[in-house]
Amino acid sequence: MLTTNVADGIHRVEHAHVNWFLVEDDHGVTVVDAGLPTSWDRLRRAMAEVGRSLRDIRALLLTHGHFDHLGIAERLRSELDVPVLVHDNDVPLTRNPRRYGRARPVSAYLATQFRALPLAAGLLRNRAWWPRPVREVHRLRDKRLTVPGGPRVVFTPGHTLGHCAFHFPDRDAVIAGDAVVTLDPYRATRGPRIVSGAATADPERALESLDGIAATGARTVLVGHGEPWTDGAERMVELARQHGPG
Repeated sequence: MLTTNVADGIHRVEHAHVNWFLVEDDHGVTVVDAGLPTSWDRLRRAMAEVGRSLRDIRALLLTHGHFDHLGIAERLRSELDVPVLVHDNDVPLTRNPRRYGRARPVSAYLATQFRALPLAAGLLRNRAWWPRPVREVHRLRDKRLTVPGGPRVVFTPGHTLGHCAFHFPDRDAVIAGDAVVTLDPYRATRGPRIVSGAATADPERALESLDGIAATGARTVLVGHGEPWTDGAERMVELARQHGPG
């Protein structure tokens, strides 16, 4: 499902409860996160709906290297020669996306997992756990990127050790990835929170990293799972901290 202009010139694509984004300006399109392995047709349709072609894509930014954000990354790289940018610390995940750190075993959530079964089923149908490894990446080392949209990199480790958010000051928006979400896919719980320990490497650090999200002062926070948040980054962070680690 495509939702256009969730922020100015930023379009949300939602696929099996996973969000990824198209950011456009006069120079082309930046894709932020890469959905699921079956997301290619959705990308083509979304680009057409906003009046663009696949050849307008200039870069793919990864908030992190988890399997459910890596789906069509290698295809973009290999077929369209789109550079894939990710933080140094998550480069190993782009090569082995299922080998990720977690603070708690998935079994710790079995009592509440029944609520998340529909989400898990959607991920399974779309082969989420089996993305192609990315054979070549560019390492994020600059705070301001010269790609369409001109985002500022906000380092937000915790969910993964190299997690980054992307702030678009002129659009009053930040793409937070899984640094903070409005839907925890492991428990199907809604509202601002960090992702449960079943998929977060260091919950304490993840909560500390919310400072970076709040500091953007953005009105709109676009998340990797769940609905966009439009009541301000500071309020979202306040609520996520009240909820605490999951």
